[in-house]
Amino acid sequence: MEFSTTTRPRNVDWKRAAAILYGDWGTSKAYVIGLAFAVAGYSSPWLIGGMCLLTALVGLNYMTICRHYPNGGGVYASVRHRSEIISIVGAFLLVADYIVTAAVSALSAFLYLGVPHPEWFAAGSIVLIGALNYFGPKHTGGAAVLVAVPTAIVVILLGILAIPHLGEAASHTQPLHGGFLHNWNAFVAIVLALSGVEAIANSTGVMLLNPGSTIEKPNVSKTANKAIVIVMLEVCVFTALLGLAMAALPGMVVAHGDVNAPGADGVRDYMLRYMAQIFGGNLFGPVFGHIAAWTVSLVFGVLLLSAVNTAIVALSGISFLMARDQELPPIFAKLNSFGVSNAGLFFAVLVPVALVIAVSDMSGLADLYAVGVVGAIAVNLGATSTDWKLQLKPFERGVMLITALIMTAIEFSLFIDKPNARIFTLIVLAIGLVLRGLAKESSERKAAAAQQAALEAAIHAVENAAIKQPSTAANIIREIPPTPAQSPTSVTRAYAGPILTAVRGQGRTLDFAVKEAAENGQPLYVLFVREQPVIAPGDRKRKWTDDRQAKEIFEFLKDKGLGETIIPCYAVSDAPAHTIADLASTIGAERVLLGAPQRSTLIHMLRGNIIREVASLLPDDITLLVCV
Repeated sequence: MEFSTTTRPRNVDWKRAAAILYGDWGTSKAYVIGLAFAVAGYSSPWLIGGMCLLTALVGLNYMTICRHYPNGGGVYASVRHRSEIISIVGAFLLVADYIVTAAVSALSAFLYLGVPHPEWFAAGSIVLIGALNYFGPKHTGGAAVLVAVPTAIVVILLGILAIPHLGEAASHTQPLHGGFLHNWNAFVAIVLALSGVEAIANSTGVMLLNPGSTIEKPNVSKTANKAIVIVMLEVCVFTALLGLAMAALPGMVVAHGDVNAPGADGVRDYMLRYMAQIFGGNLFGPVFGHIAAWTVSLVFGVLLLSAVNTAIVALSGISFLMARDQELPPIFAKLNSFGVSNAGLFFAVLVPVALVIAVSDMSGLADLYAVGVVGAIAVNLGATSTDWKLQLKPFERGVMLITALIMTAIEFSLFIDKPNARIFTLIVLAIGLVLRGLAKESSERKAAAAQQAALEAAIHAVENAAIKQPSTAANIIREIPPTPAQSPTSVTRAYAGPILTAVRGQGRTLDFAVKEAAENGQPLYVLFVREQPVIAPGDRKRKWTDDRQAKEIFEFLKDKGLGETIIPCYAVSDAPAHTIADLASTIGAERVLLGAPQRSTLIHMLRGNIIREVASLLPDDITLLVCV
């Protein structure tokens, strides 16, 4: 008997999902408000209000997508069954967005912190965050919660400080001037930070299921809807509130694309910090104003760096997933010992670093920002709304189609009016399609080589058929575990349950497990977990015989009872601790044997302690033994 599974434990609740979304949508306040004033002056509250309405409309549509795609509703996954080419284009548009997201977020963080040459600090932070991600997939949801909560509190407090100034803000707000085309272009210029909604759609495969739904028929609407609604309300309400309150700041003028205020030039890129200083100082004095300003800087700086981490993880993950689907060269699918694609991670760090150093200006990066995410969202909404096999309500389909048309119009405007964005996106698409061509060529060569090898093997088998007939015994599949072998010490011992051991290689842990199982007459389940940051559809068909490292372990066990008293178990997982605990519960294990990791203290801090995780997940009736 053999267990072979691909698992993505559904352990993301609405709070973690909301934090992932807030890490992108919530950061938009940090730079959108200042950029809006730079393009529209004291008319900017109208544009900010329009952007908030668009954000809400996109959020409502993605609630529908998350309900219909409970195993992943991002543009690459949800569109692929309609058209591989369209899904590839959507994926590379999203890649372009994640690249700029990492660069924009890092640069904005250090602009808020007021350091000299913020582009170099931004580049250094991207490299550092990438180096930390070398040690394995980060559970960004948990970390994002720790960052999102204080940020939301600070935003609420800043909104409270702004309320007494709303009357003055309303009197300062000017009507939109210029024609429709002028105002449309100004609006398009501030449509930023929407990619978080794609991230949450991609996360539906790990969200908690609705009560009553099953793995076979999953439904995550309660988790996804709650996360989207809560973040959407906070972002829309407080972005609109703070955008209006900004108009209360007197004497601000637009100069060469930046915003100068009395006694503070160039406040465009840290407008919230300036607002906290002025509003807090007016109410409680200048000392409180300075404290409020630096509190806003620190909190938003950390949130923006968290967004950098999310973008790097997403870039690495999507490149790995596409490589597993043979849409990128195989090098992007090769993982290091921590389950991370080194090639994907290198790409996810190098390109944003080069971009932030080359552009080094928020306005310039913002010009590149929206093209990718707007295009990806337009593709996803357009493909979903026209998929007649999906059981969408007429109202849902109509709203989604209208939103897709709006996003398409914005995308065309960006392509026409922003040549740098057009060039950047086309370069990403061109490089992506070249890499896809190389991947397809490599796949075809491998398939041809495999076909030739199979043909030669068949000819060889025919030539030798008269000499030796191959045994078919090895091809028999055992459906029921055999009765445990009885050793002299187990005759008087009542059968309690099997033993499960999870190993990464041969060693003392495996030897001890084999000895214990033999002495007590218990079946031994030997689990090898191949950790990956993203689970590709092809992984669901993988066997241990396809994994060189796992094959070495199980072949070592052949003369010790493999297939009789030792049952090989193989899993591809992005959460090994959950996989171990789930299998232990499934087989009714009496004991779980794990080896003590030999990694350094620093790596333990970065990766977390898997033994501690397993111990917290195992039922009370299963004993955990650690071999040191």
